Amino acid sequence: MITDFWAFFIAILLLTMTPGLDTALVIRNTTRGGWKDGVTCSFGICCGLFVHATMSAVGLSVLLVSSAELFTAVKTIGAIYLIYLGIQSIRSTFNQYQSQNVNNVISREGQPLLLSFKEGFLSNILNPKTAVFYLALLPQFINPEYSAFAQSLLMASIHFIIAMFWQGGIALLVEKAKELMSSEKVTKRIERVTGAVLVLLGANLLVSK
Repeated sequence: MITDFWAFFIAILLLTMTPGLDTALVIRNTTRGGWKDGVTCSFGICCGLFVHATMSAVGLSVLLVSSAELFTAVKTIGAIYLIYLGIQSIRSTFNQYQSQNVNNVISREGQPLLLSFKEGFLSNILNPKTAVFYLALLPQFINPEYSAFAQSLLMASIHFIIAMFWQGGIALLVEKAKELMSSEKVTKRIERVTGAVLVLLGANLLVSK
C-alpha cells in the first residue's frame, strides 16, 4: 500500500532515534515520576503524531507552511510551552516538600500520569517543525492508487509503534539508572539538566526561522 515502505521505515527509525525534544521530555518525566510517567509522556507524544498525519492528509499543514504569521504564532506558543516545562522542571528540584514517597502516592492517584500525557501531547502538536516534516515526508510515500488519508494514518501508526518502543526503552534505562544511583541529589541534577535542555530547545525554536 505504501510506496517504498522500507525507505519510509528507515527514515522514521532514524528520525525517532535522533536525540531531541521527545527524548528530553521522556527523560525528564521518568526522572520526575518513574517509568510509568515516562512511558505515559511518550504515549502523549506519539498520539500527537496522528494529529500531524491528519493535518498533512487534509492539507491543513499547507496553510501552516504558506502562512508565515500562522507558522510564527504556532512556533512561538510551542517554544514558550517548552520553556515553561523546563523552568517548572528546574523549579521542582528546589521544592523542599518534594520526595519520592509523595511522587509515588500521587502516581497511584493518576494525576501526574495525566499531566505527563498532556505535556507530551501538547509539546508534539505545538511543534510546527513536526507538521512541516510530516508534510514533506509523508507525500513521498503515498501511493496514488489508494486513499492518502488512510496511508497517512498507517504511516503515523508505524511511527507510533517505533517511537513507543524506543522511548519506552529510554524510560526503562533511566529508571534503572535511578535505581543504581538512588540519590536525591543525582535525581535532582538529572531533572535540572533535562529542564535546561527543554529551555534551550524552546529558545532555539523561538529564534529559529
